Amino acid sequence: MRTQPSVEVGTEWGIVSARQAGRELAKEVGFNNVDQARIATAISELARNIYLYTENGVIELEVVEKDALKGMKIIARDDGPGIENIRDVMEDGYSSSGGLGAGLPGVKRLLDEFDIESELGNGTVISTIKWLR
Repeated sequence: MRTQPSVEVGTEWGIVSARQAGRELAKEVGFNNVDQARIATAISELARNIYLYTENGVIELEVVEKDALKGMKIIARDDGPGIENIRDVMEDGYSSSGGLGAGLPGVKRLLDEFDIESELGNGTVISTIKWLR
């Protein structure tokens, strides 16, 4: 498994950097253009959430293998305030920032695996995987 360096997200440029790094790794892994776009979109949303709701965080990217499958794992990690009600943020249309509310539910739909852990006052870790088909 190859791991990319973590991409720091504390500025809008961090969102762009994370998206570019993700798209490059997705291409390296062998994802087609449509899946590369899905992965880049998911990374943008995860990085944007870090930028909007915390002071800083990271996007970690790595190549993963399980049985005969190869894929890409994306972890969004921050030390922000945490998410009070995960059920709410996973509802389509929910937004605490005045946005469209497609955020985390959209990320979950774009990728194959999705896990979220959050502790109030200690931050959030969202772990996702897209498998190469």
